[in-house]
Amino acid sequence: MQPSAGQDLTHTRTHPAHWLATGVAIAAVIGIGALIRPPGASASDAGSAPAAPDAATAHYPLNCGGGSVDVVAKASADLDGDGRAETVAVVRCHTDFGTPPSGMYVLSAGTSASTPPRVVATLVDPAHKLSVKDLAVTGRTVTATLLGYSSDTVPRCCPDLERKFGWNWRDGRFIATPGPRAGSV
Repeated sequence: MQPSAGQDLTHTRTHPAHWLATGVAIAAVIGIGALIRPPGASASDAGSAPAAPDAATAHYPLNCGGGSVDVVAKASADLDGDGRAETVAVVRCHTDFGTPPSGMYVLSAGTSASTPPRVVATLVDPAHKLSVKDLAVTGRTVTATLLGYSSDTVPRCCPDLERKFGWNWRDGRFIATPGPRAGSV
């Protein structure tokens, strides 16, 4: 006679030995994964790459009238192909209201472990009175959307111009490539 549906069968019940075998199998898979390395990698490679510059510790060329600087976005990658990561930081003067203009800077590691990162390029100068949103780094390309104002009568809270830009390292400097203008084909 066959058991009806839903009835326990002896060979389908779990026992401590089943859980032990499952645990050993999972540990073996994790252990093997930890031992497998990509071709050319060695144990000495681990941890040898310097960390990307810390945007919070850099000194930016902003005049905030003695106020602090806010880092509102950051992204890191090896942008110039030298094997060391750079950090792109979007910063602005701190304020409790309004939207001060943004600056977007590329940071490189300091000359020693005890020196702060240094600004090596300015991608967006705060003097242009723009705001930056949607910062991203894909491969060696930096992208962002710049927000601006069509006139001085537009409230600083509500930019009415928007355009995407990309920056790539070429010939020893960052080259900006504007995206299409809003509303264009």
